[in-house]
Amino acid sequence: MNRKFWVALSALALIFGAFGTGIVAAQSPTVVTVWFHSGQGAERDALTAILDRYNASQSVYRAEATQLPEGSYNDQVNAAAVANALPCLLDFDGPNVYNYAWAGYLIPLDDYLAQVPDLAADIIPSIIQQGTYQDKLWSIGTFDSGLAIWGNKKMLEAANVRIPTSIEDAWTLDEFNAALEALRAVVPADGYPLDLKMNYGAGEWFTYGFSPILQSFGGDLIDRTDFQSADGTINGEAAVAAMTWFQGLFKNGLTSATPEDDNVFKDGKAALSFVGHWVYPEYSAALGEDLVLLPMPKFGEKAATGMGSWNWGITSTCAAKDGAWDLLKFLLAADNVKAFADASGAVPALTSVLEADARYAEGGALNIYFQQLVGGVAVPRPQTPAYPVITRAFAQAVDEIAKGGDVQTALDKAADTIDRDIANNNGYAPRN
Repeated sequence: MNRKFWVALSALALIFGAFGTGIVAAQSPTVVTVWFHSGQGAERDALTAILDRYNASQSVYRAEATQLPEGSYNDQVNAAAVANALPCLLDFDGPNVYNYAWAGYLIPLDDYLAQVPDLAADIIPSIIQQGTYQDKLWSIGTFDSGLAIWGNKKMLEAANVRIPTSIEDAWTLDEFNAALEALRAVVPADGYPLDLKMNYGAGEWFTYGFSPILQSFGGDLIDRTDFQSADGTINGEAAVAAMTWFQGLFKNGLTSATPEDDNVFKDGKAALSFVGHWVYPEYSAALGEDLVLLPMPKFGEKAATGMGSWNWGITSTCAAKDGAWDLLKFLLAADNVKAFADASGAVPALTSVLEADARYAEGGALNIYFQQLVGGVAVPRPQTPAYPVITRAFAQAVDEIAKGGDVQTALDKAADTIDRDIANNNGYAPRN
């Protein structure tokens, strides 16, 4: 046989190999595009490391991630949806799932999760509650959240303030007021008793952080019987009482609407910090054994706290849905869930990880978060597609109230904004 024959035969081998005969190398991996918010550095680093491990673990799929600013994240998601440019796997703040599902951005995850019964049984109930809308599961988070009060033990003891250690012995409103007054004497002249993280700005923090005060007083953001109206609830008697008390914190010099920076508690200029789990790593590093976590006070008959956090969904326009699920399943592996929790101080989404973490055990540094989630204190944000408007309206009201605006007027305006949006969207009736 001459040289031309062998050249031709080699060419045929390459051609047939390209069609999957196995004569040549495997095809390139399928790309799974991912969007995630630019949260804390430790969380970003954890996610980046996990995605790198995923890409190194197999060759069928490849995750390609894009980080977007947290403040404008929801606007960018909506703009991308209009342009048919959403990624395959989408990270988003928990309460937005209902609007995204209603708008058709996401696919249900029930069938995928049913393929992994051990994983389904391991996910904590609040994660499933957060991701469920219209009896379908649309999102899954790798962690849940906790809202409580971080305290400087040295200052609390100096002011002779009782330190509650469980949800059963949480401060009452009178006790909390008395504690704040007592702490005036032990904070520096340029400090104040309570840090409310007002430096976060009038965004989701104002709703996540301060709507539990309404709920503990007996109010809420919307009537949850049918989610059709906020009037009479967000601006009702209990809500007005709650936000009048809230405004008094600023008027009486117990907190600041304009903190100089994010470090007042770490720097010893505040005795208490009303904030979530995500500050634990830095607070622990700054205060060491003087850091204590206190349960949410009972402003009314019962305490209330936030729950739900950033989570993951698969978009309806994704061309590689199986790949997106494969990546999400990898994110939910126990060691990866633990990595997220270690980076953020958040409550792990898996029972197995939670039970193995000494921080959440009785007497552990983060046990209060566990107590609140399983003890009926945690309240989900309203599970309605109207939530993006609800949170914007309430955050604006909080901003006006903190700056001295009339409480009733601010809440009336929020109620009107929410009810007009619901009416304009036909009550957010399910789409076919």
